[in-house]
Amino acid sequence: MSLYKNLFKQTAIYGIATVVPRMFSFLLTPLYTDLLPEDEYGEVSIIFSWMVLFNVILAYGMETSFFRFYSNAEDKDKVQATSTVSLFWSSVLFLGGALLARDYLAEASGIDVNYIIYTIWVLVLDALVIIPFSKLRAEGRPMYYAAIKIGNVAVNLGLNVFFLVYLPKLAQACPGSIIETMYVPGFQIGYIFIANLIASLLTFIVLIPHYFNISWHIDKELWKLMMRYSLPVLVAGIAFAINETFDRIILQNVLTAISGESYAEAEVGIYSACYKLAIFMTLFATAFRLGIEPFFFSHAKNENAPKTYAMITKYFVVFGSVILLVVVVFSDFLKELIIRDEAYWEGMKVVPLIIIANFFLGIYHNLSVWYKLSDKTKMGAYISIVGAVITLALNYALIPQYSYMGSAIATIAAYGTMMGLSFILGSRYYPIPYDIKMISLYLGISIVFSLVYFYQFRGSYIVGGAMLLFFGVFIYLNEKDKLLRIIRRR
Repeated sequence: MSLYKNLFKQTAIYGIATVVPRMFSFLLTPLYTDLLPEDEYGEVSIIFSWMVLFNVILAYGMETSFFRFYSNAEDKDKVQATSTVSLFWSSVLFLGGALLARDYLAEASGIDVNYIIYTIWVLVLDALVIIPFSKLRAEGRPMYYAAIKIGNVAVNLGLNVFFLVYLPKLAQACPGSIIETMYVPGFQIGYIFIANLIASLLTFIVLIPHYFNISWHIDKELWKLMMRYSLPVLVAGIAFAINETFDRIILQNVLTAISGESYAEAEVGIYSACYKLAIFMTLFATAFRLGIEPFFFSHAKNENAPKTYAMITKYFVVFGSVILLVVVVFSDFLKELIIRDEAYWEGMKVVPLIIIANFFLGIYHNLSVWYKLSDKTKMGAYISIVGAVITLALNYALIPQYSYMGSAIATIAAYGTMMGLSFILGSRYYPIPYDIKMISLYLGISIVFSLVYFYQFRGSYIVGGAMLLFFGVFIYLNEKDKLLRIIRRR
């Protein structure tokens, strides 16, 4: 099987592992928006935003470091043990400290202390499975990886439906029963996090054999090397978390000061719900990254590696451009499936900007191969910090006047800048012969068509269909020969 076919196979399986769980999670959006008012959905979104940040902190770049050292290590068990034991003890320390500080955290954040406790446990359990999941990817076991990921989200989805939909009905139908004692009126947000906690616990139990198959010994010299590599990744990850989720936290804080907490959380809820329409781009980019990251490291010494990376990035842009235009054209159809409460629809104006921003982020992850392979992870941290500064500055500057539209503008500006910086610096430190002309054409046409359609011809599927047809023919005429050669290559 050719290099590209093997990569496609790996990415397809990781795509299933990403798409199916995300689609299950996708079903939670209409469930939450149907059952929760905008302000409560906004509160849930804010808690999940904090979770993204702490997930990064608890991982502290060890996942990327694991791939870097595991792929070339003569003693792979040593890398596996060192990274696992490091994450285990750091997670245990976080658990103890966070539980002791739970009341302070609740007071400082304005979040119910019960939600804080559930969140702490979910964060720790998720951190404990980082290396077991990374090992599955490094060993080329995507099917097992996919099964566990899908199982996790299936359990989460099932429990959400049970707690939010069926438990209230069962409690009412069975007075005096155990079922009735399980039901707490007005505790919908708590049930959401209990469902997450149970799903994370079951995932940890499935992967716990990993902990019995290691030596439980840290190689101090190796650990120092791994930490030296991973700490810049941690800084980049924190900056990335700010770019990805802090717009909702800033939106809440700024609007609370201007218009009150209830209004602020409602605006966060509307913005978060409409943000979900970017999930198709996020799914594609995440699946691609999961399949490509081990590939980048394992083929780094190949003589043709730069040309291979260039080809991969080009076709990421090709497929991403198609996804961008399709989702924007059919966004009004999709909103009725995903966000059925019309109270949330006023936020639809952010959709094209958010999808384009996530496309930029996906391209950035593809371009970031240069600093990972050249051990210049500090450069990745610097780029992410620049993005975080733009995110913070523009959110604070634009939200008072434009509300969540200001957050969308800040997101696209941050990710676009990161993408541009990564390309410029990569050209200097690790030159890759990208097909700049065609990549720019595909990217530019899809963005222009998307913006023109949504803000000028929205709802006219004749115009949207014509744009899709033109773009599809343009891609076919330019890429058919190359794609056929890749498919036929053995």
